[in-house]
Amino acid sequence: MSVATSGTTGEQTDAPWGRIHNVDCVAGMQTIPDNSVHLAFADPPFNIGYDYDVYDDQLESNQYLTWCNSWMRELYRVLMPNGSFWLAIGDEFAAELKVEACRVGFRLRSWVIWYYTFGVHCKNKFTRSHAHLFYFVKDKDSFCYHPEAIAVPSARQLIYNDKRANPKGRSPDDTWILRPQDCRDAFQPNEDIWYFPRVNGTFKERAGFHGCQMPEQLLGRIIRACSNPGDIVVDPFSGSATTLVVAKKLGRQFVGFELSSEYSAQGSARLERTQVGDRLEGVEDPRASVKSVTEAELKRANKQPKTKRTKATEEGFLPGFFDAVSAEHHSDLLATAFRRASKGYSVDRVILDPHLNKSFQANCDKLGIVGPEEERNRSLFQLRFHGALIADDDSADETAPEPRRPVNWSFADPFLHASEIAWRRLADRYPHSSLEELFCDPAIAEEFDRDAANLAPGFTPLDYRLGALLLRYEWNREQDRLAELPSEELAFQAVPFLELRAEDLPSSGGVYQWTSSDGRLLYIGATECLSRRFQSHLKESSLEFLKQWIGPLSAVQVEWCPAGWDHTRPMGHRIKALQETDTPLNLSFSTSQQSE
Repeated sequence: MSVATSGTTGEQTDAPWGRIHNVDCVAGMQTIPDNSVHLAFADPPFNIGYDYDVYDDQLESNQYLTWCNSWMRELYRVLMPNGSFWLAIGDEFAAELKVEACRVGFRLRSWVIWYYTFGVHCKNKFTRSHAHLFYFVKDKDSFCYHPEAIAVPSARQLIYNDKRANPKGRSPDDTWILRPQDCRDAFQPNEDIWYFPRVNGTFKERAGFHGCQMPEQLLGRIIRACSNPGDIVVDPFSGSATTLVVAKKLGRQFVGFELSSEYSAQGSARLERTQVGDRLEGVEDPRASVKSVTEAELKRANKQPKTKRTKATEEGFLPGFFDAVSAEHHSDLLATAFRRASKGYSVDRVILDPHLNKSFQANCDKLGIVGPEEERNRSLFQLRFHGALIADDDSADETAPEPRRPVNWSFADPFLHASEIAWRRLADRYPHSSLEELFCDPAIAEEFDRDAANLAPGFTPLDYRLGALLLRYEWNREQDRLAELPSEELAFQAVPFLELRAEDLPSSGGVYQWTSSDGRLLYIGATECLSRRFQSHLKESSLEFLKQWIGPLSAVQVEWCPAGWDHTRPMGHRIKALQETDTPLNLSFSTSQQSE
């Protein structure tokens, strides 16, 4: 979702449908014929100072409203007489843009409030927890609307089991909420509630390259209700391309405009991976799959929780982190799926080990447990906290996982650098997600595995993941005794990165660092075998990945020293050096401390 004022243009085309055009939306829509589009969805910049790729989101108020009027006039022109226009906007300009749209000629049908808990934290005012969705049409008496395509279960169906209930459900209300278990008993379907989750960093549907992404199910409801298969859907602010992806999945034609060349390229790649008929991500009606708060509390009251441990668990997850997860999936079915898949291992190992987790997810599917994979994984920790999980060696999965291995520094030293760099790269993409949250999402965990495997080939995903947990454990332990670290002057030897030969380094422990041509530290490492570590760094796959992240390696210098390594305090040199600087590839103090 990145734009510019009218007049900034990129490439043009005579065939606009079926793609994202890297061009300003006003100029781009001028290439579309009058009365040719069936549905428009616009999620423009809110003019609140968001850091977009190429757009300044802090225009003067009158300038912002004038610009919004210009692109809304183009939308009005290209929409068919019975077409619909949906506008997503924040509080700051909601009222003003509603007025501007009416001035252009649109007629308001509904003012929808999409409410979500875990909103955007605000330091100096109430936390932002909702957005406005305006539903406009060109002709108040003639428009496309299919309530049967988006019907949801009624209160008679969900609560009262009333035989008089329409089995096809009813039209949704006009307020949408993130966590239905918080309000299910307070807001009924005859009131003004829609349920859809905000796309957070750990969601499977997260595109990753764009900070503002609408949920697929929310857009699916709009597109199903206000268009037909084969109709044309336009998004003037394509951004993460979710509108176009959902339109394609639902068999609509589509066209998008995006000023940022980076967002345009990433969105186009996402469209290429999408096929007509693909399932929309997320739950279409979360309300039907959750317990109310009252139900959850009653179930919780009937269980005696185990005493919470205060030390790290066997595999390294922090106990208590997931204890705050909602109780919506505290069910016997989840416990059964865990027992069938666990092979006697702990919850931590079932989350970490891809083989075990795949078996757990397969058993969840067999048992009809709804919800995304990451939500099921999080629920296991809550079940364990309430004493509802006991591992069972009689597993339904005949393929045994790898045997237990010691997780210590000597075992992990050959790939610890890969675990660290891969974790740091994910932490930069998902800055508000802890290590536990990253590994609970199988799609994000696989990103970690791929990066780590390129940096240190030849190990298993489980190895790399255990390495990240070991790094955090040692890092946090070392922070508690920083004052005990001795001060020592190290004599580094320097050599250009691409001239370095691993065989010229000793087969003993040491420390090293990478420095850019302008003197900026890029990475600080420590290892019990310098020659082995640089054999890994100099592999072709590792060099290719490092070039993507830190630029041309010809401008990088390696400084190494056979001293400074203490096997009893392997993180000592690194944590002391990183007190004063934050490199782009090491763990940072904020990243390593993310535990909740």
